[in-house]
Amino acid sequence: MQAFEVGDHVGWNSEAGRVSGRIVKVHTADFDYKGHRHRATPDKPQYEIRSDKTEHVAAHYGAALTKLAD
Repeated sequence: MQAFEVGDHVGWNSEAGRVSGRIVKVHTADFDYKGHRHRATPDKPQYEIRSDKTEHVAAHYGAALTKLAD
């Protein structure tokens, strides 16, 4: 699985179609986000990504993300 870093430009599929954004935080331990508990470990981190278009922030595992060219 590919590891990502803060600042990486990534894409993912959402209910609205393909979305792109920048990683703003990497979580390596469980965290609360938008009223829900999200699971994360150093071996399976979750990433907070700010959408390029809407500035909405989403949290995803690396398996859902594709690194994009800047």
